[in-house]
Amino acid sequence: MKYPGRIAIIGGGTWATALAKIVLTQETHINWYMRRPEQIEDFIKVGHNPSYLSNVPFNLDRISFFSDINEIVNNSDTLILAVPSPFLKTHLEKLKTPISDKFIISAIKGIIPPENLLVTDYLTKEYGVPSDKIAIVAGPCHAEEIALERLTYPTIACTDQAMATAVARIFTNRFVKASTSVDVSGIELAAVLKNVYAIAAGICHGLKYGDNFQAVLVSNAVQEMEKFMEVVSPVKRKIFESAYIGDLLVTAYSSFSRNRTFGSMIGKGYSVKAAQIEMEMVAEGYYGTKCIMEMNADYCINIPIVETVYRILYEKVPARIEIKRLREEILK
Repeated sequence: MKYPGRIAIIGGGTWATALAKIVLTQETHINWYMRRPEQIEDFIKVGHNPSYLSNVPFNLDRISFFSDINEIVNNSDTLILAVPSPFLKTHLEKLKTPISDKFIISAIKGIIPPENLLVTDYLTKEYGVPSDKIAIVAGPCHAEEIALERLTYPTIACTDQAMATAVARIFTNRFVKASTSVDVSGIELAAVLKNVYAIAAGICHGLKYGDNFQAVLVSNAVQEMEKFMEVVSPVKRKIFESAYIGDLLVTAYSSFSRNRTFGSMIGKGYSVKAAQIEMEMVAEGYYGTKCIMEMNADYCINIPIVETVYRILYEKVPARIEIKRLREEILK
């Protein structure tokens, strides 16, 4: 089988919609899975996703919609996974069709709870997908900016460099330029950590800490991220490449960042539940924080910013108290 072949988007949210827009600039046709049939019906009526990025029109003649995950898997060769990491298992547990012979592109920036496995490791362990048949999409690429066709530079990582290059072609057009990497686990870890650090940045914003402090927080977060990755995934990498620090910066500072927005609401005094309800979107850093803390029980790495966010979100320590401790005792 020569990949990518027939391409499927798995997911109906903002990120899935942005990816569909990109892929359709290179491919004549895609398959698209959405869990709720009524979302598909509304999409077909109005010619765009009714719930997410509704300003992006689609040519419906170039899309085949599916609400049955087994049907779309049977009719596709490459699967692009674009659902929140906490819900991936819910989608895949309906699978009766093997996916070990498919090529998988994970656009998920999170860890699978409660196993605390990276998405690529989970797919290999639970579904027998070989590591060289899994790629990831990472880097600073907010869906909202893709919708506006603003310049975007994602990174495609795969242990098979030739496949990374092939996948990068799918994600390259006049406003998107994809680069490649073989550091799959490192980039996946960075994608999880940057969401946690963006929550921290948002909390500080909600508490009305200024830009000077934000810069100190983020520079410390870069060091913490690098330290964690060096222990958990010890390969040579350049932390200042866009797949690592670039993704961290945009997630920590952008108004489009749902993790920063979630953190800002916490800093302003919202409870976790109230912030989640009002946002109506998933802030993956909330789940990532707990996963990283549980992973770190085996490594005992000094990650004070992650620990601070964990205490605020899960132990309900007031944000003002925790951030004061962080700034006085740790940040420099």
